[in-house]
Amino acid sequence: METADMGFCQVDITPSSPMQTIGFGRVDEFSRGVLDNLSAQAAVWQLSAEKCCLVTIDHIGFAKQHANRLRDEIGLLLSIPREKVMLCFSHTHSAPNDSIELAYSDMVDDRVKAAVRDAAAAMSPVKIAWATAYGEIGVNRRPEQEVLDRRIGILKVADAVSGALRLLLLRLTAHANVLKADNFLISSDYFGSVRDLLTKKYGCPIQLTQGASGDIAPKYYTTDRVGTAANPLPAYYGKIESAAALSDMAGEVARQVEPVLTGLLPSAVKELKMYSVFQQLHADVPTMQRAMAIAAEAKSEAGIDGTAWRSEVQQLIENKVEKQTDQVELQYFSINEGCFCGVANEIMCDFALRARDQLKNEQFYLGGYTNGCTGYFPTEEEFDKGGYEVYWSMLIYYQYHGRVSPLNRDAATQLIEAAVKNAPR
Repeated sequence: METADMGFCQVDITPSSPMQTIGFGRVDEFSRGVLDNLSAQAAVWQLSAEKCCLVTIDHIGFAKQHANRLRDEIGLLLSIPREKVMLCFSHTHSAPNDSIELAYSDMVDDRVKAAVRDAAAAMSPVKIAWATAYGEIGVNRRPEQEVLDRRIGILKVADAVSGALRLLLLRLTAHANVLKADNFLISSDYFGSVRDLLTKKYGCPIQLTQGASGDIAPKYYTTDRVGTAANPLPAYYGKIESAAALSDMAGEVARQVEPVLTGLLPSAVKELKMYSVFQQLHADVPTMQRAMAIAAEAKSEAGIDGTAWRSEVQQLIENKVEKQTDQVELQYFSINEGCFCGVANEIMCDFALRARDQLKNEQFYLGGYTNGCTGYFPTEEEFDKGGYEVYWSMLIYYQYHGRVSPLNRDAATQLIEAAVKNAPR
C-alpha cells in the first residue's frame, strides 16, 4: 500500500528594525521592539500524484494579490498549480504591514520559499489521525451573542515506521489580538505562546491555523489603555484581563488538547487532496447620503475618521459604479475524513457551525484568513446589527479589501452553500 509523505520546516520572519504595523488603526503604527519572534511554517504533503503545500504565517493577512503571487512562486518550486498551495495567516495584530514595508514583504516571501524547499527535501512517510477537542478559548464580541465554535481541530502526524510524532496541526478559533493597542512590540500573539508550550510538551513542531474568528475575541486579554478605532468597545464582555494573558491562552489550549491527544492512534493516509472553487459575491456601493450617515456613526461611536473612505465612495458614484464584486476563493485541504476549508475573509463563527451541521462532519473546519485577509464577513443577523464588524472597519481597511462596503446580506448563505456543495464527501 502506498504511503503518504510529509516534510516540514519553520523559519523566523521577525523584522530587524522598527516597522509600520497593521491591526489597530492607530495614528502611530511604528513598532518599538520585539516581544516575541514571528514565524512561518511550511508542510509539503504528497500521496501518489497529489502534492500540496500548507504554509502558516504570523501576520494579520496579506492582500490577496500578494498572497497569490507568493502561492504562484511556491507552485513553481514544487511544480504544482496555485490551488495546491494554501497560505494560512494567524491574524496577529502585532506584525508589519506588508503593503507598506516592501523590503520586509520581500524578505518574508524569500524565507517562506526557502522553508518550502527545505520541507520538500525532508519528506518521509507518515500516518495521521484526526480528533476534535472542545473548550472555550474565545468569547463572542457581541454582548448579546453566545455563539461559539468550541472545536479545536487536531491533526496528529506520526512517522509511518517509528510512530514518533512528526507534527501537530491544530485549528483554533479566537482572534489573535490578546495584545491590545497599547502594545507596540512585534509579537505572534497567543499563536506563538501555544506553539512554544506545545512544542516543549510534545517534542514536535506545532502548526496552527485560524478558524472562523471574525466575531470571536480571545478569552484572556491584556489591558488596552489607549482605546482606538479598532478597539471601540469600552467593555470586554466575558473576557478575563490578565498580565499573563498570552500564557493563559496557551495553557487553556494545552489543557483541552492533552486528554484528546492521549491514545489517538494514527493510521495510513488513504486520501489527500487540495483544491479550490470560486464564488462570486457582491457589495453594494452606498449612496452618498448613506455614506455620510455611516461615517458620522463611526466617528461618534468609535472615533474613526472616514474622510478618505467618503472620497472613495464619491469617486465610485461619479463613475456610476453601483456594486463591487468579490471573487471569493474557497480552498480545501482534505486528508482522510478531515478537512480544513478556508477563505480570505474574516468570517464569523456561525459560518463554520452551519457548514459543519449541514455536512454532519465534526472534522470539517471552515475558517478565515486563508490566502489573504479581505475584511469582516458577517452573518445575516450580524449584518442587520451593523457596527464595527459590518461597516466601520471598512472606513479603515477598504484600501486593502478592494471594496468600500461589506458583502451583501445574502452573501453569507451563498458562501456557506458553496462551501458545503463543494466539500469532499
